[in-house]
Amino acid sequence: MDRAVFERMAAFEDAHWWFTARRKLIHTILSRSASVPQGAQILEAGCGTGGNLALLSEFGTVDAFEFDAVARDIAEEKSGLPIAFGALPSDLPFGQKKFDIIGLFDVLEHIEDDQACLAALGARLAADGQIILAVPAFPALWSRHDERHHHFRRYTSKSLRTVASAASLNVVKDGYFNSALLPLAVTTRAINGLLRREVTDEAMPSPFANKALYGVFAMERHLVGRLRVPLGLSYFAVLQST
Repeated sequence: MDRAVFERMAAFEDAHWWFTARRKLIHTILSRSASVPQGAQILEAGCGTGGNLALLSEFGTVDAFEFDAVARDIAEEKSGLPIAFGALPSDLPFGQKKFDIIGLFDVLEHIEDDQACLAALGARLAADGQIILAVPAFPALWSRHDERHHHFRRYTSKSLRTVASAASLNVVKDGYFNSALLPLAVTTRAINGLLRREVTDEAMPSPFANKALYGVFAMERHLVGRLRVPLGLSYFAVLQST
């Protein structure tokens, strides 16, 4: 992503509804849908500015890497952890260390060769280890947002399962999320497209809107792993080696 995007992300990821609610859902996925052993060795691949590191530290010992130098510096300052340089799929740090959990949160869509990325991370899994990923869902929802963030694609359950299988990984749990806000997002993007209106959707909304959007999104944590919904702005999967 552009450095300006990282700087905006660091400025409000502790308070913006999307980041804060997504962390609630990631916590629920780790607690309810993943198999996290006691004292887990955890890796976040592409940790950005470090917004998930405190959350992941609740489940075990965390290592992390990030390609962008600006984001690495911010993540180190925020978390107090050393953040290694790493580039997916071919330049991973930490030698041959194996991990019980590898987090890949809104990263895979940035990698041109997603199969090679999943295969490389799969090779770093410990016995019975799992990759927990989140990605944007449905190619039909492609927008200027995806272009600004340098996405290569959006996923469906079918397309993710196909690339995971090619990387010798099984999907053991998956589902769509951020579903309640889907109608609002589709309508807003359609209107902006018709009006040819350029919208910067990384801005911090008003306190009222931020609280309301957080409440709607975060509520879905009660459904994740219990009720499979057919649509959503995002998709998660728990992957394990075949």
